Amino acid sequence: MEFTARQIADFIKGRIVGDENATVHTFAKIEEGVPGAISFLSSPKYAHYLDSTEATIVLVDAAIAIEKAVKPTLIIVENARDCVARLLQLYSSAMPRKKGISESASISPSAKIGKDAYVGPFAVVGDGAVIGDNAQIYPNVYIGDGVKIGDNVKLYPNVVIYYGCRLGNNVTIHAGSVIGADGFGFAPTANGYDKIPQIGIVTIEDDVEIGANTCVDRSTMGSTIIHKGVKLDNLVQIAHNVEVGANTVMSAQVGIAGSTKVGQWCMFGGQVGIAGHITIGDKVFLGAQSGVPSSLKSNQQLIGTPPMEKLPYFKSQAIFQKLPAIYKQMYQMQQEIEELKKKIK
Repeated sequence: MEFTARQIADFIKGRIVGDENATVHTFAKIEEGVPGAISFLSSPKYAHYLDSTEATIVLVDAAIAIEKAVKPTLIIVENARDCVARLLQLYSSAMPRKKGISESASISPSAKIGKDAYVGPFAVVGDGAVIGDNAQIYPNVYIGDGVKIGDNVKLYPNVVIYYGCRLGNNVTIHAGSVIGADGFGFAPTANGYDKIPQIGIVTIEDDVEIGANTCVDRSTMGSTIIHKGVKLDNLVQIAHNVEVGANTVMSAQVGIAGSTKVGQWCMFGGQVGIAGHITIGDKVFLGAQSGVPSSLKSNQQLIGTPPMEKLPYFKSQAIFQKLPAIYKQMYQMQQEIEELKKKIK
């Protein structure tokens, strides 16, 4: 697929400097630009790449002054980064979709497949499962009995959806993720641990995207819930009966223990760990590797274990690094005090 500078500028409401008929068919970073690629410039510190890039078109923030002629065609916009995101969405939506059901797929006679859906080789669709229109079910996906999947859902290879789970519209789940495995429920006894049956489900609402090898466990009773617009990175663990509020995002290796409720519009950095049976308010921002043992109120930016505000945290870290020297000084002072005490006596 090729697009001209004029087509792109009209779509993103930009101003062209150069050849409006210049065409591109791919994307590249400005320092790695090649002919036929579109790049972007949103920071003045990268402006020197305009002299060397081979990209055909470069989107440029209006705030960046271009003082001399350059080889690429420029499209001046208010926010180049946002415009690139919109163009990537357009490019992705224009790519051809797979359709049809593979002869090697195993689909229960009682399952229902929506129109224009794709079911790839060796995918399995269980009894009573329902798959919506325009779904993309890639090879080796397993969809259990009674699963309900909405329209425009994308399940990449080796995704597993256990029995009874619910997926809304426009959900994307990347390769190797498991939705609806048993929650980690065991009761200690004199002879070991008795398994507590996990009879609930997982509910994933509309517009959710889940990264590769992420697990969302089914609830003991009721439902584990991932609300509308949530984005989970790769290798995230969501335990049983957790509820994640709308539009919350989590980076890789976040782990949330059972029955915790997370608010809306939260952002968790990589490897954040959250204890079970607590509540995290709305718009809570947790820095990477934060450990959260107790509930947090809304509208906070925190880091550390237990988490604290950023400035006190970094001050504490600076002091922590000086503790050996501080201890040495305190020891010397103690010795001197002891000597003074002896002299006084």
